Amino acid sequence: MAKQTSVPASITSADVARLAGVSRATVSFVLNDTPGHRVSETTRVRVRDAARQLGYVPHAAARSLRAGRSNLVLMPASISAIGRLVSDWVDDLHSELDRHGYTAVLHAGRFADPLDAARAWAEMRPAAVVAMDGDRFGGRAAELLRRAGVRGLLAFAAQPVEGVHTVGFDHARIGATAAGHLIGRGRSRIGVVMPLERGLGTLAEPRLAGAESVAARHMATVTPLELAYSRESATALARRWRSLGLDAVFAYNDEYGALLLHALRAEGVSVPDEVAMVGCDDLVLSALQQPALTTVRLDLPSAARIADTVHELIETGTAPEVAPVEAVLVHRETS
Repeated sequence: MAKQTSVPASITSADVARLAGVSRATVSFVLNDTPGHRVSETTRVRVRDAARQLGYVPHAAARSLRAGRSNLVLMPASISAIGRLVSDWVDDLHSELDRHGYTAVLHAGRFADPLDAARAWAEMRPAAVVAMDGDRFGGRAAELLRRAGVRGLLAFAAQPVEGVHTVGFDHARIGATAAGHLIGRGRSRIGVVMPLERGLGTLAEPRLAGAESVAARHMATVTPLELAYSRESATALARRWRSLGLDAVFAYNDEYGALLLHALRAEGVSVPDEVAMVGCDDLVLSALQQPALTTVRLDLPSAARIADTVHELIETGTAPEVAPVEAVLVHRETS
């Protein structure tokens, strides 16, 4: 019979208070930075040293109950699929939310139904939800979250979302900007990369639609091109490139663009002579390619501005409008 391992008892604030020689209330005041309570610096140091020595960490849920509200800002994990540009921006947003005393958490669930997603988010009782793919966010989902006590709802979306503080982020405009530039450079047979990685389809499809809308007005054609983010997939596409009869490609973003650019060059397909190319995000790597990659820069509102907006929504229920994300063409050598 296997020997059972005993589970050590959890360290509590009472243990910290006993070691520090203070009351549990004083421990709470110090470790939760409770305003309005005078505690000497000597006592604060003693309490923190005791907590550190015992390995005590305050209970977030209990602290939220005492405060009457959560300090969590929930962000659906689909943001991780948007790309390095937005991922880096989200890292900055985490820091800015921390400045306001909030803890940003990623929710990894994937839901076909927005209401199912809202129910899962509501179970965590966050103070706010920030959705980067807000086009799936509807009024019913927003109402469900509000009934659960979520005070701040902010979404990046192409159109205003009922009951949600919406920041304009139209992925169709990205595709339209790329296609418009390629057509303006004399190209008329445009391929649009459709990444095969999970979660990217919801962003790639409106970018394809934006490219198609521009092409339809200029007697140009658009061909979707499935591509996985792997050397093997890019090589396979590059080897059949000439059979596709395309003279341009919008590569979804700079990372897929760099991948495809190297594969095309390895197969002897000249860029931009045979194929003009546009990426997106204006990452550092785009300017370092040979030839340098033309791209669409996304002018995002600052992480500090979004954190301030979320804080105002939580505190007051309203906040000033935030300027939409702008798509700006950065012309380099691949087009």
